Amino acid sequence: MKRMVLHMMKWLIASDIHGSAYYCREVLRVFTEEKADRILLLGDILYHGPRNDLPERYEPKTVISLLNERKNDILCVRGNCDTEVDQMVLEFPIMAEYAILTEGKHMIFATHGHKWNETNLPPLHAGDILLHGHTHVPECKDLQDYTVMNPGSATIPKKKSHHGYMTLENGTFLWKDFDGNIINTYQIK
Repeated sequence: MKRMVLHMMKWLIASDIHGSAYYCREVLRVFTEEKADRILLLGDILYHGPRNDLPERYEPKTVISLLNERKNDILCVRGNCDTEVDQMVLEFPIMAEYAILTEGKHMIFATHGHKWNETNLPPLHAGDILLHGHTHVPECKDLQDYTVMNPGSATIPKKKSHHGYMTLENGTFLWKDFDGNIINTYQIK
């Protein structure tokens, strides 16, 4: 009897790079090490924002170059610090307010989080996932009708959280730091 193995797409999910060449390189390094198929960036790519200190190795032009080299691997949504000027230099779309992914029968509504969030929900069905960045704090809240997830910030973590990212493969989300330590796990039901 022959067995067929289906390879499901593996996503690397990161948010809030904020112009840090150091942490952009870390995101791209783990993308390769994880053998992920695509990168989902949840916004705030180049600019550090007026409320944040300058991140380590703040070099937006280097980040542009690094990400443009991987443009065919990236799906991105617009963060509150991303502008039309940023889109002029990045060679992949960054201005969409949200992206829709599916995992089985579940919708994953991916957005930055400054517009669509727990206080302003997008249209969701029971079991759907609201995935966003913006707060710089990793999160996984399994609520009655939906789940809220946040990878935290690759560059400027807040509330004593870690620099990190998430992966999604075969219905399992993993939160990781850049040393590869698994911080949290969530299996879609």
